[in-house]
Amino acid sequence: MLSHLVIGASGLYLGDMLFIAVSFLILMALIAKFAWNPATKMMNERAEKIAHDIDSAESSRKEASELADKRKAALADSRNEASEIVSDAKTSGEKQRANIVADAQNEATQYKQMARKDIEQERQDALKNVQSDVADISIQIATKIIKKQLDPEGQQALINSYIEGLGKHES
Repeated sequence: MLSHLVIGASGLYLGDMLFIAVSFLILMALIAKFAWNPATKMMNERAEKIAHDIDSAESSRKEASELADKRKAALADSRNEASEIVSDAKTSGEKQRANIVADAQNEATQYKQMARKDIEQERQDALKNVQSDVADISIQIATKIIKKQLDPEGQQALINSYIEGLGKHES
């Protein structure tokens, strides 16, 4: 029935046009239901995944940046701690060196004092020995003088013989 209506001179029938229009609308509805909605849904999911990946990457970058900052701070702390340890070791070494030098000086002073005491003791002993020898010599001279009354020439001869005797005793 509608197939007889002709629109214009080109031979396009109104019935064909309605059929094509209805077919087009049905095709559009089918595409929308079975192709367009799933494609749109897939594109939205992909967009969400990409946004999530970008957010994850951003948070990972921030975490990496924070971790790098923490490592830099830890490295700086380690360097400061190491320089403090070196400084403390130097200070301790200087103190030990000063203690060793002071101990050595004290020891040297003690050795000097002991040496002086030993020298003084040896000198005292030598003086006692000389006094004893002088006393013995004096007694021997007095004994010889008492035994013999001498004139000045005799006294000189006695002194000379005594001096020669001393040289023989010491040798």
